[in-house]
Amino acid sequence: MSKEKDLQKFRNIGIAAHIDAGKTTVTERILFYTGVTHKLGEVHEGDTVMDWMEQERERGITITSAATSCAWKGYNINIIDTPGHVDFTIEVGRSLRVLDGMVGVFCGVAGVQPQSETVWRQAKRYKVPRIIFVNKLDRVGADFLRVVNDINQKLHVNAVPAQMQVGYSENFSAIIDLLTRKMATFNQDDSGLTVDWQDVPAEHHEQMEKLRTQLVEKACDFDDALAEKYLNGQEVTIPEVKAALRKGVVTQGIALAYCGTAFKNKGVQLVLDAVTDYLPSPLDVPPVMGIVPGTQKEEERKADSSEPLAALVFKIMTDPFVGVLTFIRVYSGELRSGSYVYNSSTGTKERVSRLVKMHANKREEIDVVRAGDIAAVVGIRDAVTGHTLCSETRPILLEAIDVPAPVIDSSIEPKNKGDYEKMVIALRKMMQEDPSFRFSYNQETGQTVISGMGELHLEIIVDRLKREHKVEVAQGKLQVAYKETIQKGVDSEGKYIKQSGGRGQYGHVWIKLEPLERGKGFIFEDNIVGGSIPKEFIPGVEKGIEEALTSGVLGGFPVVDLKASLYDGSYHDVDSSEMAFKIAGSMAFKNGMNQASPVLLEPIMKVEVETPEDYMGDVMGDLNARRGRILGMDGKGGSQVINAEVPLAEMLGYATSLRSMTKGRASYSMEFEAYREVPKHIESAMTQKNK
Repeated sequence: MSKEKDLQKFRNIGIAAHIDAGKTTVTERILFYTGVTHKLGEVHEGDTVMDWMEQERERGITITSAATSCAWKGYNINIIDTPGHVDFTIEVGRSLRVLDGMVGVFCGVAGVQPQSETVWRQAKRYKVPRIIFVNKLDRVGADFLRVVNDINQKLHVNAVPAQMQVGYSENFSAIIDLLTRKMATFNQDDSGLTVDWQDVPAEHHEQMEKLRTQLVEKACDFDDALAEKYLNGQEVTIPEVKAALRKGVVTQGIALAYCGTAFKNKGVQLVLDAVTDYLPSPLDVPPVMGIVPGTQKEEERKADSSEPLAALVFKIMTDPFVGVLTFIRVYSGELRSGSYVYNSSTGTKERVSRLVKMHANKREEIDVVRAGDIAAVVGIRDAVTGHTLCSETRPILLEAIDVPAPVIDSSIEPKNKGDYEKMVIALRKMMQEDPSFRFSYNQETGQTVISGMGELHLEIIVDRLKREHKVEVAQGKLQVAYKETIQKGVDSEGKYIKQSGGRGQYGHVWIKLEPLERGKGFIFEDNIVGGSIPKEFIPGVEKGIEEALTSGVLGGFPVVDLKASLYDGSYHDVDSSEMAFKIAGSMAFKNGMNQASPVLLEPIMKVEVETPEDYMGDVMGDLNARRGRILGMDGKGGSQVINAEVPLAEMLGYATSLRSMTKGRASYSMEFEAYREVPKHIESAMTQKNK
């Protein structure tokens, strides 16, 4: 069998969904049906394979995306189980970046939930083909076709049912496959391992034919020959329709929808068939593009073992037994254990001591990993998420993974002073594993500050310090990560002259500060003409401004979204130095910022609250009191969903007050939306406090 044929039988997929849609249960069933496990793990019993961290089992949520491999009907499937909680967005993003296909899991009752929207948007951004699994159809109020409509309306997807459910809520008993016109029932004695196919009862024929026609017509959109045959009234065969649907899924023109209940062992087996039938192999996705280091020249790498090696590090995990595991997706070439590999992101060479295939947190050693496959490398020290590993003779730099900036901080200190070193080592490990988590040491206050994507994110970090690293810490008050920016353009002068016997210091600059749109960061432009400042001093000016950006003039917060253009200045033949110009640059920036109408920015969160109607008035009143802006409401099966934008500063501790306000019956989720200006009265109160 040729390597190309081998690759046709590979699937790299992710399972992604909103928190509590049953995603981990779906993955547990996949592992059971593919023979990786011989016992079914349940989230509510806390014995799942994929959620193996103590915190995951306790909370019943997925925190780290676990990579696992299994086989189904001759196909090799690499599955990455991604978290559904918004605080772990980076885990979803970086997993999607290395996947070829995705199964989006939706709850049969709740339908489209906020995090499912985020995941869907990310998958669209990375152009990942998707199929849909509507889960929990054994629940009261669950309806497969209603959820498919909901997906089409809210996510603007071309979702089309490939199946039909038989029976509702606890009477949900079977699934009809529309293409074959057969009905599947699942043997509960062997937890659904045996699937029995039979003829469809007459009462379901009419609806089945209606849905089947819709499916075949959708397939015709992707194959002209099939469309012609169908329009001429000729019989179209199942393989022809399947081939057209596969083309539609791979080009992201369509998303096929499947139904079932993972918990009751119905439907997951058929989703596995759909993964092999419709989701792309590494050969079906476009070759990966990268640039040749040191140049801007683009180069592509095909999914072929004979090409030069190109692999992307998408996750780092610390394993108590083998040390650091570096998860890679190999796009081209092959990597052997014991060989050397070049990290083009750092320009260093590293030795691959071992290669392992992961089954959640269990390991199987392998000798080689080839194009299109996913594995973990043992022995690499300096790689972090987003780094490229490649051949030294033909280096390439793949596009790095986008890491969001943290929005919340908190100070921590070890309860036992002797544990400080231990705590710093543990935090370093966690920062290497999770790029959206940062920690720093504040010189002024002497505190260690941890920063993350939300309250839960930091809570888990502190919990892991205690459990995994045996460091008890005291956590300070949560602090929102404010930023500062300017509103108008100004010209500003910075002059640093120091004479104190011996050689003096002289630096003199003129800069123009201009505001940029939100999210643009900082841009430095060198507009010096005629040599008024020698070239060798210009990097000093840039450094001086960059250092001054770390502490603004209003509250000492980092300054963002502005452009500084250096356009004039003067120098002294003897007394000028890079240090003098660095100080002059910093002075010019501080002077200019004071005149440029500085403002405070705060993180605004997109909040979605689902509440019984009885409490709707209270919840909305409370959101308004928190400076929230209500964007809209949506009725969903007896409860109301309120969409709002609320400043993060007002959302700290919201879980507790929502629980007491609604007697524990409401739930909410939130994700970072954007940085916006703080209202003037709040800004002046804050700046007074900081003075």
